[in-house]
Amino acid sequence: MSKRVYIFDTTLRDGEQSPGVSLNTAEKLQIARQLACLGVDIIEAGFPIASPGDLQAVTAIAREVKGVTVAGLARANQQDIDVAWQALKQAEQPRIHTFIATSDIHLQYKLRMNRQEVLEAAAAAVAYARRFTSDVEFSAEDASRSDKDYLCRVLEAVIAAGARVVNIPDTVGYAVPGEYADFIGYIMENTRGIEKVIVSVHCHDDLGLAVANTLAALGAGARQVECTINGIGERAGNASLEEIVMALHTRRDQLGLETAINTREIYRTSRLVSTLTGMVIQPNKAIVGKNAFAHESGIHQDGVLKERTTYEIMKPETVGISHSNLVLGKHSGRHAFKERLTQLGYVLTEEELAKAFTSFKNLADRKKEITDHDLEAIVEEEIRQVPPVYTLDYLHISTGSTVVPTATVGLLKEGQRLEEAACGNGPVDAICRAIDKVTGLSCTLVNWGIRAVTSGKDAIGEVTLKITLDGEKVVVGRGISTDVLEASARAYLNAVNKLLKEGENNHGHDHH
Repeated sequence: MSKRVYIFDTTLRDGEQSPGVSLNTAEKLQIARQLACLGVDIIEAGFPIASPGDLQAVTAIAREVKGVTVAGLARANQQDIDVAWQALKQAEQPRIHTFIATSDIHLQYKLRMNRQEVLEAAAAAVAYARRFTSDVEFSAEDASRSDKDYLCRVLEAVIAAGARVVNIPDTVGYAVPGEYADFIGYIMENTRGIEKVIVSVHCHDDLGLAVANTLAALGAGARQVECTINGIGERAGNASLEEIVMALHTRRDQLGLETAINTREIYRTSRLVSTLTGMVIQPNKAIVGKNAFAHESGIHQDGVLKERTTYEIMKPETVGISHSNLVLGKHSGRHAFKERLTQLGYVLTEEELAKAFTSFKNLADRKKEITDHDLEAIVEEEIRQVPPVYTLDYLHISTGSTVVPTATVGLLKEGQRLEEAACGNGPVDAICRAIDKVTGLSCTLVNWGIRAVTSGKDAIGEVTLKITLDGEKVVVGRGISTDVLEASARAYLNAVNKLLKEGENNHGHDHH
């Protein structure tokens, strides 16, 4: 058996189906480019027929992201496959990923088809997809609740029709590791032609076992894993890419398998996905959580200082977490700033660097010491900004326990200053209402959260919020400042600017 494990990243397809997540094309492209830097083998860019936005995003990623296979999802019918190919045809290495359910419960209640009909539909879909590309993947949805022998017959049919990868998902997260390993082993032994294809697994985390099930399946001979950054996805999420990769990396002695992932890009990829989706990473999350490498107990701290391996099984640097003590301040020059960003792995254009340096100088006036985390926050804010329709000129707030919270905002639009004031049931509400008065939009704030980027009284506050205009599309905004209310205003404005930009882009598109 080959020792090579292929990493199939579905952050942009299954991950994007997380409740409350909605990414635009520009954001999906940023994530796809970062996934290519991370070294994933396959990026599942979306489900082209699902919406015009998905079609547009998959097309853009297929066209622009090189050096990686780009996959699009399609149900087992010709129309889905045609639309998927339309989106994928400009990719360097396109893959059509087609699926149909094989469990009796899905056949009876969802598809209303019998076993023979499903088998024929699966084989026909693969044969049709093969007309466009030799790289076709077939997934048996709800495989882990399917009859084993019937599933083997379906897989034989799709392999004969030309599938290159067959995926056996635990769609509802019901499997446990020993059982799942036996299941994969049974399929490997009882499916004619299985040695000609790559067997893939796609596990969900409903019982917290997605990564364990994935590793068990690799032990039984699977060689492709479908996973997402930070484990985001439907319900409790998918198997987490960084946990699978670091388990394989750290326990090569046990598992003896290799991936092509550049582990030093893990942390940056994780932060990017968290930032753009607005899904905060829990502090105790393995590998990328804030506390993953923090040692609080005195005994642990003492041990780590004497010899790191006493309590650390991985080095933070291996996953790209920098622990440099080099601190920048207001006297640091542009060269030191650029040097530090390079060490952190940011490659900026001159224009982006100039904008980020200005933000850095503004922050240095308010804050004595600027750490790596502060720099990351500055750069992420600068690079990720959509070209704004409105920018914040000034903000004045009057609030307290005995006054009605009131906010006055001045916004700039094409050099012209627009001013409005509003009251609210709290200062953040007042700010949002004042901004709404200027823009003429009435948005609903669905979520607001704050995170201190660093410690101390002068820490940068990073506000991440979600707004909606019509109750359907949710937009994430984020803003940073040493002042929480200013960060809130910036975040709200960032989200409003995104809404306005998308409004321009979608003018004339019909949404179905």
